[in-house]
Amino acid sequence: MLIVLAVATPGFFGSGNLRVLLVGFAPTLVAAVGMTFVIVARQIDISVGAQFAACAVVVALLVRVGWPLPLAALAAILTGAALGAINGLFVAHLRLPSIVVTLATFFVLKEGLRWWRQGELIRDLPAFQWFGLSQTAGVWVVVGIAGAVFAAAAGAARNLAAGRAVYATGSDEEAARLAGLRPNAVTFGVFAVAGALAGLAAVLEAVQLPFVDPKAGTGMEMRVIAAAVVGGAAVSGGRGTLVGTLLGVLLLGTIGSAIVFLRLEAQWEEAIQGGIILLAVASDVTARRNR
Repeated sequence: MLIVLAVATPGFFGSGNLRVLLVGFAPTLVAAVGMTFVIVARQIDISVGAQFAACAVVVALLVRVGWPLPLAALAAILTGAALGAINGLFVAHLRLPSIVVTLATFFVLKEGLRWWRQGELIRDLPAFQWFGLSQTAGVWVVVGIAGAVFAAAAGAARNLAAGRAVYATGSDEEAARLAGLRPNAVTFGVFAVAGALAGLAAVLEAVQLPFVDPKAGTGMEMRVIAAAVVGGAAVSGGRGTLVGTLLGVLLLGTIGSAIVFLRLEAQWEEAIQGGIILLAVASDVTARRNR
């Protein structure tokens, strides 16, 4: 694909576009890290886009009433963790299907935000855009935070008992229980972590503009699920790597930009993402049957 772009639209590789791509990848990567843990644990979270929007509104409103940005950002992250914990409570302890629970919370959050804000943008945010820094410095702060989160999560998944417990629970919940793990606690934990990372992703996205749109996060759930699945996270649970998720984020982000440079209809991006998810799931199911 990159070769085709180099031939058809050499401007795609201009420094300005590459910088836009890099900073655009950052929030998606952070949210996709959380989604990867959820999928590896054999669950799914459809509500991540609505959580993202709610957390963006929280950080903007708190900054507007005078909270320091770091404290407002922490509040947004905690809000995301609380929203994720609600999903985890229903899934882990009430044993409800995660797709049903998160679809329901998606609509509750989405319609609640629509009723509350009526689509009104949140403006007049002092020292908000790019964390109050220059654009160049702000870009590197956003990218650096995303890189640090990715590195920490990848290290935890590989080296910490908590990370290995996620893989064990997703592979076989009963076997994990017999091995002394607590699958319910693991499931609850991955939803809470995914919510917290959605909150952080919302902050990284929100600071890129001088205002916050309550409809921010539309389609985010599709992008992060597609990134995790195309990166090798098995919907059947127990398999997947964060390096694969990173590659999935890069692929899908590049596709979105390529559509613009090739002057195609923007709606094709979501169609392509849906096709990628379908192909990835089909190939995973076929591989499992062959094994």
